Amino acid sequence: MSAAGPNILWIVTTQWRAQACGYAGDPNARTPCLDALAAESLNFTQAVTPHPFGPFARAAMLTGVPSPENGVRNYFDPLPADARTIAHALGEHGYATAFFGKWHLWKRDPAAPLVGEVHAKIIVPPEARGGFEFWEGFESGFLLNDPWLHGTRLPQPERFEGYQSDVVCGRAAHWVGGQIPNAKSQTPKKVQPWFCLVSLEAPHPPYAALSSGVEARRPNEIELSASVPRGGEIETQARRELAGYYAHIEATDRALGQLLARVPRENTLVVFTSVHGDMHGAHGLFRKGWPHEESVRVPLLVRGLRQRANGEGRMMNADAVSLVDLSAMMLAEVENSESQISDLKFQIKNSLARISMPSVVRTPQQCDRKWRGVRTKTRKLVLNPDGTPWLFFNLENDPHELHNLAQDAARAREMAELQALIG
Repeated sequence: MSAAGPNILWIVTTQWRAQACGYAGDPNARTPCLDALAAESLNFTQAVTPHPFGPFARAAMLTGVPSPENGVRNYFDPLPADARTIAHALGEHGYATAFFGKWHLWKRDPAAPLVGEVHAKIIVPPEARGGFEFWEGFESGFLLNDPWLHGTRLPQPERFEGYQSDVVCGRAAHWVGGQIPNAKSQTPKKVQPWFCLVSLEAPHPPYAALSSGVEARRPNEIELSASVPRGGEIETQARRELAGYYAHIEATDRALGQLLARVPRENTLVVFTSVHGDMHGAHGLFRKGWPHEESVRVPLLVRGLRQRANGEGRMMNADAVSLVDLSAMMLAEVENSESQISDLKFQIKNSLARISMPSVVRTPQQCDRKWRGVRTKTRKLVLNPDGTPWLFFNLENDPHELHNLAQDAARAREMAELQALIG
């Protein structure tokens, strides 16, 4: 590692659950670019989002502080202007910092349609851009095609034709390319390290939206999880939506491959993750906010570590890891120092990850209650708002969460020990 520290690229998607990757064994997922990245990365197989809903998770990931302590208490709360983010910290370490894509942390009109140009054309002022030196994106709007962008070099929103993942990844690749030194004109001492965060809405609904020429699968070809009830409207909806979902995954994987092709491999950390997943009919539920694995467990790959176990390419880490840890992981690597979270081998020491929904988001099909919980490598306990157990699963023996043990008197002591960890 150079004295300047590694370059850092975060690729953050929306609604991409951990299970929905080829390298994770999903027969529906066509993800050759991510599969190639996973083969060279540390794969955190049990990573979770701290909050399975966009603004809460994004605020926690950027600040390293969970919601609502970071100031985002409900779906329409902006990130406080004085919130300290990973961009501030890396900027102080001499990094050039840039953000591209979906922000989802500024003020939105609760009365306006969530999908469409109203939210897509909201201008995020410079003081509300999380400390990023360069910023180009959009607040929200879920326009998976022809996005509106504004920012450092675009004072007013401009519409860009094309698939959102292609547009955002392409513009981010151009910025990254501009940070790569020209060997004829720059010496290593003049090279400034950079941090670039690429934030994409895909594979978030609307699932029927066009997906960059990738045709949706036939619903009857989709292989469903054991947790999806069969033979009724839930199965029908799940198959219909998953057909489009996997098309957006394939299209976005291709866009990510084009971005990664522009990223220097030497001295660069590449992170791929998602802010939350989607239930897609599991347990009869849809969308996010729920504490089940399909909603809270997310992909987390990190390529470019300083050391590798036994010189092998692919590594896996099955410890309890949360996206709220991600900023501290990066800083530990940049500072070349051990911390509570990361050592020089980038090995996580966490024994548990706290998960929660700080408030109820009153949009269709979302979770109907606030909850708090804890997830270890093998157990998950979730509490109702009044502190009583709602869900308790032995993930080691029941990975599809088919058997809720919350009312099992024989598990009372085990649940009490976990409850004491929730805080």
